[in-house]
Amino acid sequence: MPVTVLLVDDEPLVRAGLRAVLEAQPDIEVVGEAADGAAVIPLVRQLRPDVVAMDVRMPLLDGIEATRAVLRTVAEPPKILVVTTFEDDEYVYEALRAGADGFLLKRARPAEIVHAVRLVAEGESLLFPASVRQLAARYGEGGGREGLEWARLTGREAEVLRLMAQGLSNAEIAVRLVVGTETVKSHVGAVLAKLGARDRTQAVIAAYESGFVAPR
Repeated sequence: MPVTVLLVDDEPLVRAGLRAVLEAQPDIEVVGEAADGAAVIPLVRQLRPDVVAMDVRMPLLDGIEATRAVLRTVAEPPKILVVTTFEDDEYVYEALRAGADGFLLKRARPAEIVHAVRLVAEGESLLFPASVRQLAARYGEGGGREGLEWARLTGREAEVLRLMAQGLSNAEIAVRLVVGTETVKSHVGAVLAKLGARDRTQAVIAAYESGFVAPR
């Protein structure tokens, strides 16, 4: 089954460019388009896309509120990939905090766009560690969770969270720790459960905002 994608952007040229790039792939299908976040929920319910490529700045309902609305009201929500012009935008950070699975720069090369869609569809979060560190340092509340002591992470879970914050995938973490990928998945699942995080992005943001991982 192909990965199905809904494109949400108020610029027709951006949507056309993304569609051309994605539909050139045999395993990706663009199932719909919208020009504003206000149209996202009905289209998600109708089309059931695997991934929503969501512009962060739109005139009626921006990507932040649209992300919150989808995650709040859709029983089995799609993965949300925020599409943005500026990686250090406060809107990007707020979208990630709202539950977006990652972000994609509009200037990204075609191969990067395809990789991003495939990655989030598989359940991995698309993080750019340097950018997330900068965003956390600039916009994060900081110190609000007392270093995550309340979560009672084991030593190995804490180690996995730090590697997640570096942007490593499950496979890369497995190599670093010399364990199996399934073992890493188990640790990641435990981290998410203990932090009350929807996904890896939420866990990484919590790690930075709490001071568990220091922005540099």
